[in-house]
Amino acid sequence: MEPVQPPSPPLLCSVLAVRSHSCEVTLDPGRALLSWREVRPRRGRDSSRAGACLTRVLHRAQGLTGSLTHRFYTGGHIVPVSEIISVGEAEIDEKYFQGMQWKHMCKPHAFTVHYVQRMKKHRWRCKAVTFWCSDELLCCHWLQALTDLLEQQTWRPKHVLVYINPYGGKKKGKQIYEKKVAPLFSLASISTEVLVTEYANHARDNLYEVNLEKYDGIVCVGGDGMFSEVLHGLIGRVQKDSDVDQNNPKVPLSPCNMRIGIIPAGSTDCVCFATVGISDPVTSALHIILGDCQPLDVSTIYHKKAFLKYSVSLLGYGFYGDVLKGSEKNRWLGPARYDFSGFKTFLSHHYYEGTVSFQPAKWAVGSPRDKICCRSGCYICRQSSKQLEEQQRAEARGLENNEQEDWTTIKGKFMAINAASMSCACPRSPRGLSPAAHLADGTADLILVRKCSRLNFLRHLIRHTTSNSDQFDFPFVDVYRIRSFQFTPKHFEEEDAESTDLGNIGKKNFAQICTDHPSCGCNQLNSVWNCDGETLEQTAIEMRVHCQLIKLFARGIEESQKEEDKNPSRV
Repeated sequence: MEPVQPPSPPLLCSVLAVRSHSCEVTLDPGRALLSWREVRPRRGRDSSRAGACLTRVLHRAQGLTGSLTHRFYTGGHIVPVSEIISVGEAEIDEKYFQGMQWKHMCKPHAFTVHYVQRMKKHRWRCKAVTFWCSDELLCCHWLQALTDLLEQQTWRPKHVLVYINPYGGKKKGKQIYEKKVAPLFSLASISTEVLVTEYANHARDNLYEVNLEKYDGIVCVGGDGMFSEVLHGLIGRVQKDSDVDQNNPKVPLSPCNMRIGIIPAGSTDCVCFATVGISDPVTSALHIILGDCQPLDVSTIYHKKAFLKYSVSLLGYGFYGDVLKGSEKNRWLGPARYDFSGFKTFLSHHYYEGTVSFQPAKWAVGSPRDKICCRSGCYICRQSSKQLEEQQRAEARGLENNEQEDWTTIKGKFMAINAASMSCACPRSPRGLSPAAHLADGTADLILVRKCSRLNFLRHLIRHTTSNSDQFDFPFVDVYRIRSFQFTPKHFEEEDAESTDLGNIGKKNFAQICTDHPSCGCNQLNSVWNCDGETLEQTAIEMRVHCQLIKLFARGIEESQKEEDKNPSRV
């Protein structure tokens, strides 16, 4: 015998007042939708009593019948329950109430619904609507029905740990949190424990000590540097609790189930922009309140088989490493230091010689040049993660060949070597370094820019700011979708592939480098790595991608209806 399906909850529909207008308000528990639209009586007919419950009518038919046949409707709003922030009794404004046309109300009763409203360019705002009822019983009935549905949103956080960087960006992190974020958390009944960091890596060190079981999530207020601190602290804590050796590149890491929220307040907010679509504190706070969840790939970086750092966005050597290193000397300029350093680095026109070895992601769905961008509900991320799990199970059973056979090696002189785990989009480069890179498919896009003229390199850089041009469509640019890669500078090959002692380099190598760079006049043998906005001095490294290692309070970038029709990555 087939199990009997429980009956769906009945619709709740009443005529309530919104800003002195009669509105038909409907709550559909089955579809989890709240809707309201203005009701106006036809000529010659009187409007029904305000607040008259129409539930019995809707129980008989899904459509509107009975007394509603004598009405017509204008406009309308539909809000999913999943996007309602809070519901509560409204404070009655006597002056406003006296100006309303519902004179038959002896004692007004009202409730307010706070919900998310989408604005342009992925911006979200908190909006409120107050519904006026004719009696207390009806008001309580609506409040209880909405509260019951909100309590079913069990994925929403109730207690979060907040780290604030007071020095990042324009030094307004604390002010942004107190004025824009804290009131929203209070409205959504989210309790917080706030720690204002006092020194570098304060948040990372603290995460090794706190009791994580007390919290439903971690929120960091700052830029990419602050997020990196929280990332390293949380992943490191989980690996420590799971007895996983981070220094072993071949050991799979334990995934982190606790979500991280990012409130942008730094010089660069690349991770926030790539996962939400905008660097806006209010929008990010609303994503946290709704309990959104976006898995994210994390790359581990090793030197001489020893763990160095985690990366989630960009690992860049050459041009982007030189830009970051030069900008550190001009931090007093604020975000403008990147423009100054970038212009100076472009004029120097450095290139670096070495060997790149990588493992292609043969199982991955899509390619770096397929123009399919990662969006909310991305089909490619889901499919790639499933295929990766199957491959990992096969490797555990010993069914795969020796992984050394899958490596591809390229030697040459490079202007830039970039590994992008996400698009790396930002306001100045809306498409990013690799527009088709995905957030959670277990891969990274390796971009190799070979030695070229200044003009050609400038053309390549300009392509990052255009909307339609293929920035990889140059003979000196190669791009691959990979699962891991290694880089070895030339002098490491000649001396010792594992050595990092630059003092042992012979004068012959030094003279050769200076001959290759006659215009720079410097004594640097190598560039540095730009790892998510932080420098790595070790040049010989290995990087591996871990699929969906962490989760963010985000849902990916949402698209408009027209873009959704053209983008097959979203279903």
